[in-house]
Amino acid sequence: MTQHETWVALRAHWQELADLGGIGALLGWDQSTYLPRGGSAGRARQRALLSGLRHARATDAGYGRLLDQAGALDLGPTEARMLAVARRDFKRATRLPGEFVRASAQHAGESYAAWVEARPANDWARVVPLLERTLDLSVQRAAFFPEFADPMDFFVDASDEGMTAGQVDAVFAELRRELVPLVDAVAAAPAPRMDFLAREYPIPTQLRLGEEVGALYGYDFERGRQDLTAHPFMTRLGARDVRITTRAQLADPTDALYSTLHEVGHALYEQGVADDLLDTPLGGGVSAGVHESQSRLWENLVGRSRAFWAGQFGRFRDAFPEQLRDVTEEEMFRAVNVVRRSLIRTDADELTYNLHVITRYELERQLLGGSLAVSDLADAWHAAYEANLGLRAPSHVDGVLQDVHWFSGGIGGVFQGYTLGNVLSAQFYAAARAENPDLDGDIARGEFGRLHGWLREHLYAPGRTFTPNELVQRATGQEMTAAPYLAYLRGKYTDLYGL
Repeated sequence: MTQHETWVALRAHWQELADLGGIGALLGWDQSTYLPRGGSAGRARQRALLSGLRHARATDAGYGRLLDQAGALDLGPTEARMLAVARRDFKRATRLPGEFVRASAQHAGESYAAWVEARPANDWARVVPLLERTLDLSVQRAAFFPEFADPMDFFVDASDEGMTAGQVDAVFAELRRELVPLVDAVAAAPAPRMDFLAREYPIPTQLRLGEEVGALYGYDFERGRQDLTAHPFMTRLGARDVRITTRAQLADPTDALYSTLHEVGHALYEQGVADDLLDTPLGGGVSAGVHESQSRLWENLVGRSRAFWAGQFGRFRDAFPEQLRDVTEEEMFRAVNVVRRSLIRTDADELTYNLHVITRYELERQLLGGSLAVSDLADAWHAAYEANLGLRAPSHVDGVLQDVHWFSGGIGGVFQGYTLGNVLSAQFYAAARAENPDLDGDIARGEFGRLHGWLREHLYAPGRTFTPNELVQRATGQEMTAAPYLAYLRGKYTDLYGL
């Protein structure tokens, strides 16, 4: 092959892998939104078959030879990074036997289907054997990479390249040390008015408002859509097909709003990747932590800000004139920033959220390390919540069954990204504000273009061109640090609660 032919063949292979991944994402999206209950067993087989086919193409010997041949090409920096990421992905994929990949995918589908039925029934016993199988598969997966002595190191690196469990432990220790006293102080202060959030808010109007704000943020509905699901998520089904899901409660309009804004943040990242990187190894978000930073930035630093409600309260009052007839903009702002210890991670406020994440991460550490059995997980969950948040769930629905993660793929390497995302969200926002001092004015005017543009240029467009650590350094001028995040939380909640 000539150099040109080699590169064209590689691009065609990457396109095929991307298309197979998109088809798999489509099956998963449908399973979480519209799939009839009776179709779950067949869907698990379909996803297992497709995972096996994609794995076979991702580990094909001919593809490996193409990657080797491309090593001799004269490539520019972007193409060289494409090749480096592709070779890293190839080496990782070839470590996993095809049968293991197929078995894992089928088990994930079966486990998810069981969880969907077991959670509302509070039937922990039903999923224990499935979760034991999940743990076994997770330990097996890590064992294929013996260079990681600690299984959690493998999963953390897989989610956030270059990061270790030790680094996560250190960040979590700092957050626990700094935030627990602040949570205690805020919890002792008078609570804001909340009664109006319990009134009935028609769900179609809630969904429309969330979509309106998402469009203002910059989410392109010509390349995406929103649907309802039990556990909201964002997914890329194709180069220009990035979808979001949300959930809604009749008696709390903020649940749908912030679920939507959270997923819009993820979608802005995926929609912002440069066109010439799409359907290549660089055509997506660089890591779980960086991705989560965008959902948390748009949900919290923007969507829960005083400036946001200065600009958007009128829109909500016009949509719900009866429900908000006696509510002021300031009362709404304070209500959406209430701090209270709770049982549900996705409902948690900014201050207590990380305690939920730390709880799950530490339980995963014990499961993967062999010091905690799945059969004892429910009791361990209750004990950890009592220690970290002073609460005990009345049932498994709000306890060990509340999150989908352990029932839809594996154990390890996901939850820590949520807190890393919180930390990075404030660091990125501080850097954007340093270059655009009037961001609050923009937000109060309902103008999000400058912030979106800065993020698109510095974070979204590069895709996986840089490693997570390189991206943070380039965008902010420093390594990842919790200082901006802690300063943001102290400043915001000291002011809100008059501490």
